[in-house]
Formats: sequence, C-alpha cells, structure tokens
Amino acid sequence: MHTRHIALLLTDALKDTPVVLVNGARQSGKSTLVQAAGDAATGNVARRYLTLDDTAVLSAAKSDPAGFIDGLQGPVTLDEVQRAPELFLPIKAAVDRRREPGRFLLTGSADVLLLPGIADSLAGRMEVLSLWPLSAAELVDAPDTNRADALFSGDWSALQVLPCDKAALSARLVSGGFPEAAARTTQPRREAWFNSYVQAVLQRDVRELANIEQLTEIPNLLQLLATRSGSLLNLAELSRTAKLPQTTLKRYFALLEMLFLVVRLPSWERNAGKRLVKAPKVFLPDCGLLSYFLGDTPQGLTARPGLPGGTVETFVLTELLKHVAFSAQRLSLWHYRTQTNTEVDFILENRMGQIAGIEVKASATVDGKDFKGLRHLQETESPLFQRGIVLYAGREVVPFGENLWAVPLSFWWALNPSHQGVST
Repeated sequence: MHTRHIALLLTDALKDTPVVLVNGARQSGKSTLVQAAGDAATGNVARRYLTLDDTAVLSAAKSDPAGFIDGLQGPVTLDEVQRAPELFLPIKAAVDRRREPGRFLLTGSADVLLLPGIADSLAGRMEVLSLWPLSAAELVDAPDTNRADALFSGDWSALQVLPCDKAALSARLVSGGFPEAAARTTQPRREAWFNSYVQAVLQRDVRELANIEQLTEIPNLLQLLATRSGSLLNLAELSRTAKLPQTTLKRYFALLEMLFLVVRLPSWERNAGKRLVKAPKVFLPDCGLLSYFLGDTPQGLTARPGLPGGTVETFVLTELLKHVAFSAQRLSLWHYRTQTNTEVDFILENRMGQIAGIEVKASATVDGKDFKGLRHLQETESPLFQRGIVLYAGREVVPFGENLWAVPLSFWWALNPSHQGVST
C-alpha cells in the first residue's frame, strides 16, 4: 500500500475537528486511507466502519436518517456518504449535542457540498480534504516533499532532478494514478480497468445523482472533453460538436465536475484593468483516463517524435492538484492568458498573494522563447512574482535568468536526495 501524502493532514484533522470529509473520485484510494488513518487517530477506541455501498446500510440511512445517526455510538466512518445526503443535517444535530473530535469521518465520491438537498455545509464543524489518485511521487513512495510549495522557497541554484526518460514518462502518462489501474502491468488489462470504471460510474453514480435518459451521451461528452484537455472551455463550440443544447451540456458538465471526472481551471486576474481572457481551461484530472479515451499506449507514445502536449499538460495539472491538496501554504491554482495570447499554463498563488508560474513543454529541448509568458508575468507582476519554471522532457535543471528555470518533468517523482535546494 502506498503512503498518501494527505494522511498526516487527515490524522491531525481527526484530533480537533468533529466531522472530517475526504472527497475524491471513485477508486482513488479513499476507503483504504480512511480505514488506516481513522484507526490511528482513535488509538485504543474502536472506530466503526460502515459503507453506504452496502444495500442494508443505505436503506437504513435513507429510511430514517436521524434515527440512523442517533444509533451510532463512538467514532464512526461513513463511506460513500454522497449516496445519502439527507444524513448531513442529522450529523450536524448530533455534533451540536455532543462535540467530540473525530466523531464522524466521511468519504464522498461526489462533491457532496454541491449536491442538492444539503441545506447546511457544517461550517465550523467539518474539515474537507481532497484525495486525488496517486501522485507520481506516491507511486514510487518518495518522501512527502511538496513540489508546489517548493516553487516559493529554497535555493534552486542547488536543485538536482534526475533526467526525464521518455519511455518512463510515456508509461506514467498512460497508467495514470488510480491505484488499481497503475498496478496493472499490461496495457490491455489497464484498458479493461478503465472501461469497467467508466461503465461503473455511469451505471451507479450518474443514475443516482441525475435523471438522465441517454447515458450514452455522457461517455461521448467525455471523449470530446478528452480531445480538449488543456484547452480553453468553449461551451458554444462544445455544444455544436456534441449536438447537445447548451442547457443540457451545462447540466452534464456540472455532473462530471461533481464526480471529479472533469476539472475546470479558472483564469487568474488580480488587476481588473488588465485585458485578460476570462474563460477557464478544462481538463480530465487523470492522464491515464485521458490516455484511455485517446487510445494512447506506452509503445505508441515512445515511438512518436514528440509527446502530445495536451496529455503532458494534463499530467502536470494532475500533479499540481495533488500537491495543492496538502500544501502548507494553502496554494490556489489558476491559468493565465491575455487577449494577445500571451499565456502561462499554470499559476500558483499563496495566501500572501505571491505567485509562481509554470509552463509545460512536451519536448526534450527548451530555449529562451519558451519563457515568453513567464517573463511577461515577471515584468508585469514583479512585486508578486517569486519563480517561473518551464517543465520539459529533458535531462538538466538550467537557469534562464533571475528566478527562471528549465526543469525536467521528472521533478514530480525523481528529486535527487543529495541536492541542497528543495528538501526531501
């Protein structure tokens, strides 16, 4: 079992917060994480584990939510709580009657805070943690160095990153981070897992959360979004291509977001006078799932003269999401584009308003032109700008000016432990 980098956050939250919710896509490892962390946090006190995937448990929870919650003694873990959103108000009432740290540990495979029927967000009573599929560092059991936080600190003149091997990167792009998919050793078995995964989400979660007549429209929409991963979201164009009314498209898109199958990345804007593109970018938040929809294989990617830019950018997005989830600096994630098409693929912003920029290049070479957007950001936001990096499929960490660096994509999994910069 891989050590999850948010495990310590979960253990700490259970020590001082009555309700802790771990949100994330199905099969991202939530049940394994909460069972291990929940037992550790309660010490000698037995924590009861109930899953609402169990028909009897779900029936009891739905038929009498208040009675179900009142009947639970001691600390309890409720898995897949999105299947019975009516439990939230009884949980609130129970916590108000007896406030104990770690009393309720919940998991959700849908963003339960967006579900209709939840009248109270348990503000002040609940902490929400995000669990994405395994990061590249977690897959190799690397120490929990937060690569996103590292962009705001450290002496990067001493940073050492092992070279990025194209074949290894191709394998990572295709396998993704879902634990079971990543563990499969052959491409056909991995594709079979992704096929079963999509079908299971359609048949269970989509049917439960929305009354949709044509389930075939959802995988078709996912297929279209896969070809646009890393692009600006254009609902009008997507509506025409998908042959769906915009009202229907927006409903489906919101459902996919709720199920953590699609991520909308907002544009960064601090100065209202700037002429910036305000449209968000859209991503599938697992490059393995993306590669499944695109039909990519490790051998096919390795044989190509270059790697697909959208897939590599999606890989970086997924890594950023996973590191932002346990960031000590509580970072937020954005993209940046002006109306004259000067862009930076990703911006990280900390609580003090300081920013770091990230550009992604799928090739093994990099030159000064690849820093155009970062230099623009550095010049126009000089009081805020901390560091800019171009991630590329190359071998060396190379300085390109003050606080500007070219860094191999293996930064996400192969920091050399002997370096003096970012501590591991």
